[in-house]
Amino acid sequence: MNLRNIFIATAVSLALTGCGLYKKYEPRTEAPANLFGTSLAPEATEGTSIARMSWRDVFTDPHLQALIEQVLTSNTDLASARLAVEKSQAQLQAARLAYLPALSFAPQGSLSSFDGSPVSKGYTLPLQLSWEVETFGAITNKKRAARAVLLQAQMYQEVVRANLISATAQEYYMLQLLDRQLEILTATDSLWHASLDTQKSLFENGKAYSTAVRQMEASYLDVKTQIVDTRRSIRAAENALCRLLAIAPQHIDRSSWGTSTLSADVRFMQTGVPASMLELRPDIRMANHAMEEAFYNTQAARAAFFPSLTLTGTAGWTNSAGDAIINPAKLLLNAVGQLTQPIFARGQIKANYRIARLNEQDMQQHYVQTVVNAGNEVNEAMADCQAAREKTQYYSRQVQVLREAYTGTHELMDNGKASYLEVLTAQESLLSAQLSEAMNMYDSAEAVIALYIALGGGGEK
Repeated sequence: MNLRNIFIATAVSLALTGCGLYKKYEPRTEAPANLFGTSLAPEATEGTSIARMSWRDVFTDPHLQALIEQVLTSNTDLASARLAVEKSQAQLQAARLAYLPALSFAPQGSLSSFDGSPVSKGYTLPLQLSWEVETFGAITNKKRAARAVLLQAQMYQEVVRANLISATAQEYYMLQLLDRQLEILTATDSLWHASLDTQKSLFENGKAYSTAVRQMEASYLDVKTQIVDTRRSIRAAENALCRLLAIAPQHIDRSSWGTSTLSADVRFMQTGVPASMLELRPDIRMANHAMEEAFYNTQAARAAFFPSLTLTGTAGWTNSAGDAIINPAKLLLNAVGQLTQPIFARGQIKANYRIARLNEQDMQQHYVQTVVNAGNEVNEAMADCQAAREKTQYYSRQVQVLREAYTGTHELMDNGKASYLEVLTAQESLLSAQLSEAMNMYDSAEAVIALYIALGGGGEK
């Protein structure tokens, strides 16, 4: 076989081998069986997922909507995420322009004299062009990897956005809960103050012991301390919202507890978990794009084993012709084509390829774990929703029963048929049940918020 045939055979072999370097990444969308567990409601259709609802439709309280709007406008973490997207866009633009030649103007001047001779002035005014020709997908794969980085930055922005919506809603409902608790404690404070006055009156008339008065006063003072703690917690919750808003600490306007509901709660409980969750969660999409980036980085590392072709050219004016200085200047033209085939690079090319392959495998494992975590979050949030809804009716009935018990016990004490201890126990039981009922209402709201975010809600809609 002559040299020409060997060259043709080698070129064809390289071309066929390099075809795989242009292969596109295929996104992964499959989900493990029973991703959300086996104890949840049946799957719903695509259109019924609360994750496809705008946060404005989920959180209907006007004060909360205004807070979320302000947070999405002024929060510094979200602003940083937007800047990361812009940086990635600039990197992608640079990767796209890598297909084009580089052109530069590099004038040079020199002064020379030999053995006392007159100084010779030389100059060159060239335009230099350099063009790395796309041969085996090196530039294309780098561009595709840069696009995957941009998509990851966009998904991270959605993650930050969803987390901010969730945090704002949770703090807002916590404020409403604390307002409700303060309302209960204030009413209890007035009630127990009246009971304390009654006990004092009975003691002064010889119908009660001093221990009864002290016991009642101790319980009354305990309510007073709870009121102080609740007011402090309200200040802390307002400050937490102010941090999200990036503003100085101040009062946060809010509605009363129970004046607005989460519209997604009942609707979701009737529709179950949709299979479209994988398409909506930004962290899963980000993990998918991370695999995409790793895939193209591996392809680019493979391309380093193949030849690279670089074309360079120079055009301009110069009066330097080798060792001679001529005047006037003459036109300078120069063109060079260079084909580089790596032979031995101290193992660096092979190491880079192996690292890229390992990173690709690592991103695949990260994707699997992200999907599993997502299913676990949905299962937990759904279980919390169901538990809170089931407990609501029990707490409501418990408060009603204890209120009736307290009223009856107080009437018995007034008629001398019950002791102060029985009245105090009834009062404390009623207070505990009222606070637990309010806390369960908050738990229900928090569970719906967690479920909305776990299913991929909170993005741009």
